[in-house]
Amino acid sequence: MSVVIYHNPRCSKSRQTLELLRNKGVKPEIREYLKSPPSVSELEEVLGLLGIEPLDLMRRKEAAFKDLGLGDGSKDRAMLLQAMHETPVLIERPIVLANGKAAIGRPPEDVLKVL
Repeated sequence: MSVVIYHNPRCSKSRQTLELLRNKGVKPEIREYLKSPPSVSELEEVLGLLGIEPLDLMRRKEAAFKDLGLGDGSKDRAMLLQAMHETPVLIERPIVLANGKAAIGRPPEDVLKVL
């Protein structure tokens, strides 16, 4: 089984999720998305797997969210996706992809449903 985690090593929830996966015997591909941001098409795929809209995948308390005016309703889907690609700190984390499914690890145990 191929498992990918969009991981931020500075985030406690991301570290907890990675530890949980490893404790279950899973050796995920670790994608440090801040260093290697997902493309717009990868973000579209993740949104489809999660069944959510771009704003639902964004960290709304990040300064960049406010600075870019992303919550004012004036940005279309393409603009929101581009913002996440260009400013990956906006992406909620961690995200685990496995078995054609995706889950956000908040709480970390939520990712177990995709294994």
